[in-house]
Amino acid sequence: MTRDQAAAFATSLRAAGKTIVFTNGVFDLLHPGHVRYLQAARALGDALIVAINSDRSVRANKGPERPLTPEAERAEIIGALTAVDAVTVFDEETPLGIITAIQPDVLVKGADWAADAIVGREVVEVRGGRVVRIPVEQGHSTSALVAKIRRGTERVC
Repeated sequence: MTRDQAAAFATSLRAAGKTIVFTNGVFDLLHPGHVRYLQAARALGDALIVAINSDRSVRANKGPERPLTPEAERAEIIGALTAVDAVTVFDEETPLGIITAIQPDVLVKGADWAADAIVGREVVEVRGGRVVRIPVEQGHSTSALVAKIRRGTERVC
C-alpha cells in the first residue's frame, strides 16, 4: 500500500471500532525472530500495519551493503504473513511521518529500543494509545545471518 492507502485503511478500521497496531523495520532476511515478533504485535490488536524501510532508507541507516532483499520483495514477503494485515514502505530516516499518517492505537518496537528513543511515541500517546516493547528473540538476527553467510563456514539454517 502507499502511505495514503495505509492511512485510509487505518481510518476505515478505526471507524469500525478496531484496534490498529503498527510496527516498522527493515525485515531484510526474514527469520523466526521476525515472525514471532510480528505475531506478538498482531496479538495486541485487531489489525497489524507494518512499514518497511525503503532501500534508500536502509542504506542510510545500515550502510551501503544493505539491504540484501529489495523493498518490493521485502514488502511482498511481510505481506504474505498471516499476522500482517497491510504493508507500506517509507523512505524517510525515521517512521515518524507514516506513524503520524496512520495514527495507530498501539505502537510496537523491539525491547532493544529504549522506551524514550521510540520514534512516534508522542504521536500515539497523545491520542491515548500505548507503546509496547516486545522482547527480542535471542539467537535470531539479520546481521548475524549476514555474518555467517559472509564467513561461509557455518550452517545458516
